[in-house]
Amino acid sequence: MGIDRCIKVAVVDSGISDGHIHVGTVAGGVSFAGDSDTIDRLGHGTAVAGAIRQWAPEAQLYAVKVFDRRLSTTIETLVRALEWCRDQGMDIVNLSLGTSNPVHRDRFLAVFGTLPLVVSPAAVLPGSLPDAIGVEADGGGPREAFHYRDGVFYASPYPRPIPGVPVERNLSGVSFAVANVTGLAARSRQTTREALVRSVRT
Repeated sequence: MGIDRCIKVAVVDSGISDGHIHVGTVAGGVSFAGDSDTIDRLGHGTAVAGAIRQWAPEAQLYAVKVFDRRLSTTIETLVRALEWCRDQGMDIVNLSLGTSNPVHRDRFLAVFGTLPLVVSPAAVLPGSLPDAIGVEADGGGPREAFHYRDGVFYASPYPRPIPGVPVERNLSGVSFAVANVTGLAARSRQTTREALVRSVRT
């Protein structure tokens, strides 16, 4: 019998606030954002990590920082971050970001064949690549509703709720739909595209 272990999830984003009430302990991380810390100065990565943690409380979360004081990075930085995820044996990479620039397609393809499961917005690269888990926001249902249709996963665009804050005033967007699907994958321990597709009902 194999040894059961926690799923390792890389959150490629603005860092994660270790010890945040919605996140708990961060297992580790690295910064490619021009500084040496993984402190989240924007809040985006922490909100993403909180959504993942809600669905997969036992997952090991790793902060892979590519943003610092603004939600912008370079293809070189992103590729280095993805290579780190590969080299560190991550099981799932949450990539709540992307680019519509087709020039970067070959750069993503060059690294994608060696990567674990990557979850990213379906409308942009790299989420539009065949091997990615492409996600679209579906605001019409509850957060626990997931759907798979025509090669795309659909999930709620909201992070976990904040007590006392109306849902319409919380953060929202495809970033959190991606995080919700990552959480589903980590919870169900599905780390291949085919297995995750089988676990979701349309």
